[in-house]
Amino acid sequence: MMGAKRKKKNVLWGKIQPPHCEDIKRWCKRRLPILEWAPQYNLRENLLPDTVSGVMLAVQQVTQGLSFAILSSVHPVFGLYGSLFPAIIYAIFGMGRHVATGTFALTSLISANAVERLVPQSSRNLTTQSNSSVLGLSDFELQRIGVAAAVSFLGGVIQMVMFVLHLGSATFLVTEPVISAMTTGAATHVVTSQVKYLLGIKMPYISGPLGFFYIYAYVFENIKSVQLEALLLSLLSIIVLVLVKELNEQFKRKIKVVLPVDLVLILAASLACYCTNMENTYGLEVVGHIPKGIPPPRAPPMNILSAVLTEAFGVALVGYVASLALAQGSAKKFKYSVDDNQEFLAHGLSNVISSFFFCIPSAAAMGRTAGLYSTGAKTQVACLISSIFVLMVIYALGPLLYWLPMCVLASIIVVGLKGMLIQFRDLKKYWNVDKIDWGIWISTYIFTICFAANVGLLFGVVCTIAIVIGRFPRAQTLSITNLKELEFKVKTEIHDETLQQVKIISINNPLVFLNAKKFSTDLMKIILKENDSSQPLDDVIKSEQNTLLNPLSNGNCSEETSQPCPCEKGSLVIDCKGLTFYDYTGVSTLVELYLDCKSRGVDVFLANCTASLMKAMTYYGDLDTEKPIFFDSVPAAISTIQLNKNLSKVSDHSEV
Repeated sequence: MMGAKRKKKNVLWGKIQPPHCEDIKRWCKRRLPILEWAPQYNLRENLLPDTVSGVMLAVQQVTQGLSFAILSSVHPVFGLYGSLFPAIIYAIFGMGRHVATGTFALTSLISANAVERLVPQSSRNLTTQSNSSVLGLSDFELQRIGVAAAVSFLGGVIQMVMFVLHLGSATFLVTEPVISAMTTGAATHVVTSQVKYLLGIKMPYISGPLGFFYIYAYVFENIKSVQLEALLLSLLSIIVLVLVKELNEQFKRKIKVVLPVDLVLILAASLACYCTNMENTYGLEVVGHIPKGIPPPRAPPMNILSAVLTEAFGVALVGYVASLALAQGSAKKFKYSVDDNQEFLAHGLSNVISSFFFCIPSAAAMGRTAGLYSTGAKTQVACLISSIFVLMVIYALGPLLYWLPMCVLASIIVVGLKGMLIQFRDLKKYWNVDKIDWGIWISTYIFTICFAANVGLLFGVVCTIAIVIGRFPRAQTLSITNLKELEFKVKTEIHDETLQQVKIISINNPLVFLNAKKFSTDLMKIILKENDSSQPLDDVIKSEQNTLLNPLSNGNCSEETSQPCPCEKGSLVIDCKGLTFYDYTGVSTLVELYLDCKSRGVDVFLANCTASLMKAMTYYGDLDTEKPIFFDSVPAAISTIQLNKNLSKVSDHSEV
């Protein structure tokens, strides 16, 4: 018996093969994307635009670092650290080429709840200035950053656990309307939190359910205590920021380098405040002392992790969702791919490692990503270059910001959130495409402003899933089209040569956020599949069934499809007869597939579309209006393909 057991163990150990060198290299490149893109970096083409983008990004990182540190209820210098370390770590582990990780308004607002709850402002008088403390800061400030660092640490650990569990594949549950509503609601919260600085009002920290309304109630009750100097300076700053940024946007093609208005405003306001002594003359609140240098690393306080669990989950979910949306958007814009699960690892490590360097929770921000777009950044090198300039500010220029008025910093925060706040315009789009998504947007936004960003996000996801589950049972799952009869009809009416260049796809299920990504992947596989030149003409498949959308085949279909000749355009007919309902994600997927196929030289025709689907697709995307793409039936679409082919042949003969 013992001998048999040993033999079994030996057989099992014999089956386990040691990892090869190539497998290790592949794994390292997958988990360390910098090993993939850094060796291929083109210095001549990319270094100059990345350097310009890095300098402009550093300006944003510094201003937002100071602003969001105050939003997080910690000393401004910790925002500078939060603009340095996460950006470096994400450049190593992240896949978004135009994603600049650093301080983020939403995560700062969430961590502020924990800071104010565990180290309230009332405890400031109980602590003293200590010469032996870090950078000469008071114990009160160190206790506060300790809480924020603990939130960052635990939030990063949660993100890394989600990476291990491969929960990145579940991000399709968070639809675009939910992300848009959540970020817009959170931006509204951030603007509300800055009202006290914009108006120069002294007010206590207010948070919790309906805290949004309590803040405005307090402001109206104490409207007589508004500081006129702070209000005028805030209005002037907002007007200057908006005007200059709009001019930068309009003339960005004519000017090579946009004006860093945030930096200019900070320097001008600091100089004016210093020269006129506004702090003492008018009582304006200023940033105060910013110490030089970076302190030695220190572990965040582990004894309070259980007390910040709620905020850590909010930071992990909200930060990841907002960052992933930006990464996927940049990947779609510049035609590269992003691994959803790898992003969990990148942001998790950014939060965990940075928490040892007195950093507040980090994530990607829409303003920084838009800045990288406008300045022509090519790779993550722009983020690394920006870190060099942030380091220069920390060691040399930080103390010069002592006189910066808080109302100016609040104005920079408010204007920086413009990209999120104008998402209100999406409501018209959702109403025209899918009214249910419009309702989800409204309800998610209301929950976000009434409670918090993480609550609004969870409500939006649950609401979306519940609506889809309610709609699916009433959906028609199969099309009654007999594809064999259709093939016979097409063969008898149209020359076989056309069939070699046509594929017919039948969608026989609803197209919503649950299956849109899989549908897109399967369809692109069909389009990009290589042509088997040895396959005889009679065996060429004239129809394709999407395995996800139609699990029961009602035609003679196979995965081995023919491709159009490289020298001639191919055509794709999508039969939408079984597409009983759709949402915003489904419509956007169809339009993006149409535009992608068009760029690849593949003509796309949609048959049996409902009037509402045609209206939604036309409204969503810039479709080709010169050629008809919607048809009453599949044979009608194929007849049009043959007619176009004959016309092109006639034109070719006439040219000869």
